[in-house]
Amino acid sequence: MTGFTGAFWRSGDVGFSDAAVANIFNGRRPARRPAAVLRAADAADVAAGVKLAAAEGWKVSVRSGGHSWAAWSLRENALLIDLAALNGMHYDAGTGIAAVGPAVRSGLDLDPFLAAHGRFFAVGHHPTVSMGGFLLQGGMGWNCRGGGWAVEFVESMDVVTASGELVRCSETENSDLFWAARGSGSGFFGVVTEFRLRTRPRHRSLTRATYVYPVDVATEVLTWFHAVRRDVDSSVGFLAVGATPPGFDSPVVIIDGVSFDGGPSALAALETCPVADRALKSTAAQPTAMSALFAEQSDGSPAGLRYFVDNVYLVGEASEQVPALVAAFTDLPTPEASVILSDFSPQMSRDLPDMAVSLRPDLYFAAYVAGRSPADDDRCRSWLDSVMNRLSPYSDGCYLGDSDFTVRPDRILSDVAWSRLQRIRAARDPEGRFPGYLGTPLQ
Repeated sequence: MTGFTGAFWRSGDVGFSDAAVANIFNGRRPARRPAAVLRAADAADVAAGVKLAAAEGWKVSVRSGGHSWAAWSLRENALLIDLAALNGMHYDAGTGIAAVGPAVRSGLDLDPFLAAHGRFFAVGHHPTVSMGGFLLQGGMGWNCRGGGWAVEFVESMDVVTASGELVRCSETENSDLFWAARGSGSGFFGVVTEFRLRTRPRHRSLTRATYVYPVDVATEVLTWFHAVRRDVDSSVGFLAVGATPPGFDSPVVIIDGVSFDGGPSALAALETCPVADRALKSTAAQPTAMSALFAEQSDGSPAGLRYFVDNVYLVGEASEQVPALVAAFTDLPTPEASVILSDFSPQMSRDLPDMAVSLRPDLYFAAYVAGRSPADDDRCRSWLDSVMNRLSPYSDGCYLGDSDFTVRPDRILSDVAWSRLQRIRAARDPEGRFPGYLGTPLQ
């Protein structure tokens, strides 16, 4: 008997197979399987689970929402602690702090909950991304171009340590764990059971402008994007997208801007593309809503497709990068595949809090290559490898959330932050109860 309030399965038990892969977003799943699964009911279950793993000689892996593309939660000889039931939310009007469980979903749960209180937090772009993995990886969320990493606004968190102790972590309590949790992602050596988030007053307006261009002007559009991006107001999320959206039978290049409280004037720079007259479709600055943005993300990236994903922070001249980018935008391997190029230049001049997140993206490129059957896998993998090989000479690291180090390792932290993370790990998890990254980042 385990004494858990939640559900527990060992390998071979009825229900184990389904529990092991529950909520995994990617339809392309690895063969790895844990030794047991604990669907924890509360923090006490999590603590008891970590202690059971120590007694059994297991590692501990964690799943909050299942959005990691490489299914990091599936580890051999491990107890998988599934946090799906830790989805509570509470808002304190006196402090503006929202307390949320790690399984709370960005757009389906937290954003509408905060909207009812007139508050906002930079949640993940896809509505079903859960806050646990999202925040541990840094939180590249809505409005982060000018507003910063979401994890910068975590006030404190509750963590079950490698010894099975539940502790409060903040700038003043267990500050080493607090530092490490903000950016180490699946390399964190603890289980977060609750986050307390500093929310802000909700935006008064959301304004969006979109321009759709044919691929034969991709070079001109991407060159202009490079040139104009630093002139775009910091209230705007500004990106170029290569995709085959509804209503089109081949890829197009989309320029998209969403302004938080900046209004139409903040989007004026999007009208300056020298080939604007070639746009197949354009929507000048118009009001939009978070619900519409989440719905578009959900429709564009549905669960269950067979995803291959990679990303890179780009540095260098446009004249070098654009030729490498054009093929990625114009020659997508499947109708479900897409790529993005997102500007983060406002972050380059900011001071970051002292936390594991330590790289400063200037330009962010990510490819989300998807197929519908195993027959698509080789084509998708080969295409993505080719794209990333062309872009890797311009790499300044990558975002942990869109990475798979078993295929292509890259840098995720500064050298100083990486060394500090290893020192804290050695002190906090000397037995290596938490297995760390799947694959090894390039540091």
